Amino acid sequence: MSRWDGKTKGSLTGYKIFLFFINTLGLNFAYYLLRIVTFYYYLFASKPRNALLDFYQNTLHIQRAGAKKLVRKNFYIFGQTLVDRAAFLLGRNEQFTHTFENEQYLIDIRDQGKGGILLSAHLGNWETAGNLLKGRITPTINIVMLDAEVESIKQYMDLSTGGSRFKVIAIKNDLSHIISIRNALINNEFVAIHSDRYLEGARYIELDFLEKKAKFPHGPFVIASKFDAPVTFVFAAKNGKYSYHLSATLPITSKMKPEEIARLYVTQLEKKVKEYPEQWFNYYNFFN
Repeated sequence: MSRWDGKTKGSLTGYKIFLFFINTLGLNFAYYLLRIVTFYYYLFASKPRNALLDFYQNTLHIQRAGAKKLVRKNFYIFGQTLVDRAAFLLGRNEQFTHTFENEQYLIDIRDQGKGGILLSAHLGNWETAGNLLKGRITPTINIVMLDAEVESIKQYMDLSTGGSRFKVIAIKNDLSHIISIRNALINNEFVAIHSDRYLEGARYIELDFLEKKAKFPHGPFVIASKFDAPVTFVFAAKNGKYSYHLSATLPITSKMKPEEIARLYVTQLEKKVKEYPEQWFNYYNFFN
């Protein structure tokens, strides 16, 4: 896969199977089944496997044997994050715990009353971790995303689990999502945006990332620069079988240009990728 196409991959049958096993046999069995499923993907999903191998070997400079092990671990943990997401939607979240580094920053943002913009990435599992926080810091978290999931899978998940516990702000060509973001911030709500993937043909900011040139989407950083709301970079990595480590950076409260915010973001993203390389979930050639 040379570029990201904006679509979430997955099989409707696969979702049905895992929802059934989570409901009937629990998370442990679902995790056991994942080992078989993700090993199959490791063997036959050549494009994402090769993209990860290239990233680990040529960007993080990991020897080939270690890179192969890391790819297998990556596929397995990614499967776990999907199972964890379904478990939360099904109300099977009693086993999960978390720690939050700099949680006070989000509390301070909430107390300012201007809402908050949370810039994150496809590293770890922010949605599940956000479920751990909901009601503790804020009653409402909005996620800005391309509404491009395979429709049959989305319908089945909504039917089987009641849908996401978040508000979804879908990115539209008519820019109506900007109004939705503005309204959420006026209501002192948090708005989370993944800021690491861009679509071919869209505006981008090219920056040094892990000593290579990479393109990042322009939109999230424009939004972060235009609204009068604090901006923080948040990440949530799985750090145990049923546990997550969340972190937030010191909020940006002064006016900054999109490019300045993007550079700060990339610095934090580099740190997280080095800390949790097995949770880098971008399965395409990330660089030019």
